[in-house]
Amino acid sequence: MRAMILAAGRGQRMRPLTDTCPKPLLVVGGQALIVWHLQRLAKAGIHEILINHAWLGQQIEATLGDGQAWGVRLHYSAETTALETAGGIARALPFFQDQPFLVINGDIWCDWNPAHALGWAGHWTAQTLAQLLLVDNPAHHPEGDFGLLPDGSLVADPSLGTGLTYAGIGLYHPRLFAHTSAHQPAPLAPLLRNAMQQRAVQGLHYMGRWVDVGTPARLAELDVALQDKTDRAGC
Repeated sequence: MRAMILAAGRGQRMRPLTDTCPKPLLVVGGQALIVWHLQRLAKAGIHEILINHAWLGQQIEATLGDGQAWGVRLHYSAETTALETAGGIARALPFFQDQPFLVINGDIWCDWNPAHALGWAGHWTAQTLAQLLLVDNPAHHPEGDFGLLPDGSLVADPSLGTGLTYAGIGLYHPRLFAHTSAHQPAPLAPLLRNAMQQRAVQGLHYMGRWVDVGTPARLAELDVALQDKTDRAGC
């Protein structure tokens, strides 16, 4: 399986930190946010990884290089103008060789094990287009994103079933992006909502640690928590 890390966002809510540093390179727990993803992917046996970038993207390439330092092989998709999530994925589709692929948002921190994704596709039906990792609704997003039904399928209305928040981690089939331009910005949510109407999106409720690192305050809180965990582990 191959993976993609989304790293093309401007990070407006993280300013002024992101005025000179792309958000995935912000340091938390002693290392760049994106490095946590690379380490977990490598440990899970997922070594072929594509990173898209736009804002200050050359810093990402210069810092991460070919990925050898983390036991992975990195590829890059440079976007002159950010293509949003679906557009960025559509542009990268040839990299996935017409196979299901894992996508991780570059601005989250999660202790979920990517090795579980290797078994997800084996449980898909012929119509499945995506499987999303969902978490409890955080304080800053109490309404949630989607509703998880008892059969594991997702609906667009979070008031139906169990309302949960998309974790920014999902397994996708290339067919979901078959009609998405690789040259124009396109959001992901409309594609998912349309697929949900066809019962083609599955969900998994994850109960572990997850943080949307979307503001300087949340970055600082996560940094303290990770540093504290490291300190206690060394005692």
